Order: sequence, then C-alpha cells, then structure tokens
Amino acid sequence: MIAAVGRLRGGSEPELCADYLRRAGQVGRAIGIQSVVLHEVEARVAGDREREADLLQAVLPAGAKRVLLDERGENWPSEVLAQKLGAWRDQGCAAAAFLIGGPDGHGEALRAGADEILAFGAQTWPHRLMRVMLAEQLYRAVTILCGSPYHRQ
Repeated sequence: MIAAVGRLRGGSEPELCADYLRRAGQVGRAIGIQSVVLHEVEARVAGDREREADLLQAVLPAGAKRVLLDERGENWPSEVLAQKLGAWRDQGCAAAAFLIGGPDGHGEALRAGADEILAFGAQTWPHRLMRVMLAEQLYRAVTILCGSPYHRQ
C-alpha cells in the first residue's frame, strides 16, 4: 500500500497512479500479493508532522513493514525493491506500507519506527509525481517477481 499526506485532485496523476496500482494487483495475485492500494490522508494544517504521522499510522494494516520515502534514505534499484517485497511476503508479512509525508517530510518519531527509509534519488520530487513513480516501481517490482519481461536490464 501507499499511504500519502494530501490528496490528488485533477490532472493526469490520479489516473496514472490508479492504473499502475490496478496492474500491480492483477499481476501480483499470481505470486501472493493481493492488492496494492493508495490511502490519502489530509492533516488540515500544513506542516503539522505529528498530526500527519498519526493520520498515516491510522491507515496502516497491523504488522505492515513501514517504508518511509525520504530523500535521505537508501536508493534501491528496482531489483532490490522486488527482492525486499518477495522476502517480506515469504516471511509472512501481511503488508508493506510505503509512506509519503507532507511538504515538511516525516517527523522523527515516524522515522524512528520505520523498517526502511527509501529515496528516489537526491532530488526533491512533487508529491503528485512521487505517487505515480512509486506506483510504477511497485508494479515493476511485482513484474520482476513474476519473471515478466516488463523489466529489462
């Protein structure tokens, strides 16, 4: 799942994100990945990282692996993301949750409770685009696990 602060409204990003998540869910069923969904939360007060963390945590499935997206995190090639998803599945992990914070990032308490911190490079990406890029990478990871030719090296 993707849990993100803020809501996508208008433009092409909501459609692109939904398409990649739908495709990931369809392909993933064959390998034990039930669905990939997006939960959006809205803090009402921009920059209240504690409130944002509470809202994000409220939508997380019990026992989910928590992967925070942060420019200071590790850069994983697509293959590593696939390996991690496969390992978590094989270890009996019920869910993986990828958390996209608000404009001011994640608070320290949420960072401290993360299982992993993932970066999509050192650049700062718009939240609208980050959702689409993450959804595509989750779809790509699922196709790698399935042995699909979608991913080429």
